[in-house]
Amino acid sequence: MAQQILPPSESWRLIDAWLATHVASDFALLNPPATPDEIRHAERILGARLPDDLAESLRCHNGVSAWTTILPEQSPLTVSGIVDQWQTCMDVAAENEGLTPRPWEEEPWWHRLWIPWAESADGAAQVIDQRPGSDTGRLGWAGHSGGGDFTDSWPDLASLLHAVAKALHVGGDVRGLHPYLTATGGMWWDEEGCGELHGHPLRSAPIGLPQPPANEDHHRVDTNHPTAPPSHKHFRSL
Repeated sequence: MAQQILPPSESWRLIDAWLATHVASDFALLNPPATPDEIRHAERILGARLPDDLAESLRCHNGVSAWTTILPEQSPLTVSGIVDQWQTCMDVAAENEGLTPRPWEEEPWWHRLWIPWAESADGAAQVIDQRPGSDTGRLGWAGHSGGGDFTDSWPDLASLLHAVAKALHVGGDVRGLHPYLTATGGMWWDEEGCGELHGHPLRSAPIGLPQPPANEDHHRVDTNHPTAPPSHKHFRSL
């Protein structure tokens, strides 16, 4: 049976709950939802609708207020950041013949149907490939050096966010990267068994959320609150 992938809004609810409980400083970096007007304005400039899972993600959080390692390799962009990154890459590509693949590369440096949704520490854009075909929606890296790279790409944004929520609430890794907490209480992702970052100790991040004592089960829990423990249905889905 194929794995059921949670929609971005459900994955973000789980991620939010975990961050609010264990890494409040990083949770505070997540922006409020993007407005419908902001999304429509971006779509007018891009000349295309935003991918459904990206639009749903932006309706949860309009990116972050500062670069963060909440996610394993990427820091989410705001709607304005998406537009700025896309426009900058389009301009650079047009000036340097970057819209056509070089003979030794499979992908161009940039494509107008690549929608940047996040960026890496070195400035590369993680893009959602909106070109028609069987790979529509996949994630890849572009806009830095060489052609676009879709090696071992996520099939879509929803799958990436689902994997992050699963690692935080059930355990395991996201493509070989495990969650850690830094000495200053921040979030970090690294290979299994990593014990330090820049000479400072790392500790494995706690899995899941504190559960209420059995004798408090009769109290009503607001499951829409960001710090509410995920219900059993989420664990089954993950």
